Amino acid sequence: MKVPKRRRELLKNVEQGKPHPLQEAVDLVKKNATAKFDETVELHVNLGVDAKKTDQQVRGVTVLPKGLGKSQRVVVVTKGEKVKEAEAAGADAIGDADLIEKISKGWLDFDVLVASPDVMKDLSKLGKVLGPKGLMPNPKAGTVTFDIGKTVSELKSGRIEFKLDDSGNLHAPVGKASFQGKDLAENITTVMNAIQAAKPATAKGIYIRSVTVTSTMGVGVRLAYESVVE
Repeated sequence: MKVPKRRRELLKNVEQGKPHPLQEAVDLVKKNATAKFDETVELHVNLGVDAKKTDQQVRGVTVLPKGLGKSQRVVVVTKGEKVKEAEAAGADAIGDADLIEKISKGWLDFDVLVASPDVMKDLSKLGKVLGPKGLMPNPKAGTVTFDIGKTVSELKSGRIEFKLDDSGNLHAPVGKASFQGKDLAENITTVMNAIQAAKPATAKGIYIRSVTVTSTMGVGVRLAYESVVE
């Protein structure tokens, strides 16, 4: 398959397969982020676990200390006193049965849906609508909770979720190409430490096999992750 000219030019800046120290890897990714928009910088991690085994699943949440570079639209389904919590934390929309009905009719203008446990019985009916979009609240992702205020605040300021896919890989956004290099490095370190902390007790052998940092339209840069994980 023919490699586009732009990609060929970007590949000249990266020695394929060579692991780079964190700051060097970040600098290369920023250099290659030449699109006409502010590209998202992403972390791709290959883990030495069996993705088919339930006791080797890797999933977690962490708050990026320097944020995501964009404000997520957070919608909350709750009732009672928790409505005030959601309002104070800056939720973009809040409701109960009315909001559930609106979503059932196809309204999905949000990035994250948070719900309190007492409304999940009614909200679970929207599984076929929310599930395929990855928007169904989940206790493991911290989006089914009575701690509404804290959750909304963290999501608005840069909380992300990481989850193992069927191929044993994790993918996580860590900021924007316009970020200062040291800020991207700090976000990456935070995510890598969270992934290390989520290591299953049953995982054997090498846990983190490889880590690649890239931007939306850039090329992957191998990261020497041993110096990143604490």
